[in-house]
Amino acid sequence: MKKKISDHTWIKVLDDGRAFTLSNKRDSGLDTILRQAQERNWEYMPATVCGQKIIPYGSDNMLPSRLRDVLDGSNLGPGILERQMGLLFGQGVFLSRLAFEDGKIIHQWLEDKEIQSWLDDWDYIAYIKGCMTDYLHLKGFFDARYLTRGHRIGGEKRISHLEHIPAKNARLEWTDTRNIADVKHIVVGDFEHSCIGTGVRVYPVYDRRDPGKYAASASYNHTYSFSRDFYSVPSYWGALRWIIRGSEIPSIFKYVTDNGINLAYHIQAPKEYWDEKRNSLRMEHPEWSDTEIEDKISDLTSSLLDSVTEVLSGKENAGKFFYTVDVPSESGSERAQWKIAAVDQKIKDFVESQLKISEASTSAITSGMGLHPSLSNVMVNGKLASGSELLYAFKLFLLSDTEIASSAILEPINQAISFNFPGKGLKLAFYHKQLEAEDALTSSARIKNQ
Repeated sequence: MKKKISDHTWIKVLDDGRAFTLSNKRDSGLDTILRQAQERNWEYMPATVCGQKIIPYGSDNMLPSRLRDVLDGSNLGPGILERQMGLLFGQGVFLSRLAFEDGKIIHQWLEDKEIQSWLDDWDYIAYIKGCMTDYLHLKGFFDARYLTRGHRIGGEKRISHLEHIPAKNARLEWTDTRNIADVKHIVVGDFEHSCIGTGVRVYPVYDRRDPGKYAASASYNHTYSFSRDFYSVPSYWGALRWIIRGSEIPSIFKYVTDNGINLAYHIQAPKEYWDEKRNSLRMEHPEWSDTEIEDKISDLTSSLLDSVTEVLSGKENAGKFFYTVDVPSESGSERAQWKIAAVDQKIKDFVESQLKISEASTSAITSGMGLHPSLSNVMVNGKLASGSELLYAFKLFLLSDTEIASSAILEPINQAISFNFPGKGLKLAFYHKQLEAEDALTSSARIKNQ
């Protein structure tokens, strides 16, 4: 039985239970996102979609979609981001005014029926949650703002509502100055499918000095990422390899338990070998797409596995050998080699090693995502955090991890409030109830045991 377990990795199980794996060291589409961190700045050259020159979002202009695919396969990432969202949102979003009290800055939570009536006219909570979701995933988000129709006939200019634009559907227009302040338009379309059949919409960039300048405008709201000109990258960018590798461990266990494989050999081909194969295919078939080339590579991988298995398996093959050639680099030193390693059948050791890798990936992922393990509900050394650890982690989160994100997420809607209701000095803010340890509360205020 031969089974494909990834784009370029196959496993072949013999009748006696032994199995062979062959990997050409090239992952599926998820590997694209890993290469982006190694390639030069993808914002260096423009991309053209439907006649519009844009700043590509990732080397293949699909970074939001790539991150979505990575996180969809993670058992930790989505939960941590969901927990961050809940902690940041707190008990909701309300109008407030900053004030000084005893030398401390406090929020004075106030009710304003006029502003609240405007907010209730459109789904502002869904808008905020959409912006928050994109911000926590990408450290930036897109939105659009629309004026009321009355301004067309001389009426007062007011912002009617704001609309969240999913990051996978929005791109910044190219500017030769390479300065984000000089971006004049935001292009919206189905970039995941190259905008084929749907076209694009072009919005002028919102002018904060003249909010009523355009009937409809859009903006990219983000927190600057070091040494990047336009788009920000998420805080967990450096943990992507751990996220992907950690997600593979359950699949490895699944194949071990479902197929009961008795793994005999692990054959590993050098990446250079397959890169040369790809280059040869491109020269022989210039009309082929990348997908067709990768399909051919998969076929070659499968055929090679059959040949290697025929040589290495069975008593009748005694005396046969597998011939390999090490290809030297330009400097004359040896490059990567073909490797065929007999697998020592130590299932216990194998499982324990995989679990250790899983623990290491868990630690790396939670650290990379910037949330304390106790707040992530992650077990450390087999134990959950104590109540005091949770309390102090939560207080530290409120003091250090909420203000920057809150300001970025709520800035567009607060700009609209300031424009529509000048002089009121009110802004939306996330309300967080302060927690206290049980021993600091009166007996009547403590949580009763059921």
